Amino acid sequence: MQTPGKLYYTIKEVAERFGVKTSKLRFYEQEFPTLKPKKNSAGDRVYTQEDIDHLGEIFELVEGKGLKLPAARAFLKQKSSRLDETRQHIQKLENLKAFLIQMRDEL
Repeated sequence: MQTPGKLYYTIKEVAERFGVKTSKLRFYEQEFPTLKPKKNSAGDRVYTQEDIDHLGEIFELVEGKGLKLPAARAFLKQKSSRLDETRQHIQKLENLKAFLIQMRDEL
């Protein structure tokens, strides 16, 4: 659904992309706290590509894999915590690398 140069998509465009009604997108917005599309000055929801990718993940879990909403929420929350943990490990490794480079340069 990526359109070159387009940053925001309307709720109608996103609903058509997933083949659902706009009410389902609004429902998922209430059910999944991680899904927060922005609103424009008129108060209409506008979705970024990141929002659309996240919605795709939600649809895959709920409709593709058949998870119930609480299970899908838990899965996404656990995934988020795993990502945070991975970021912390990467930061520690980058710090260690910088230290080792500094030590090598001082030799």
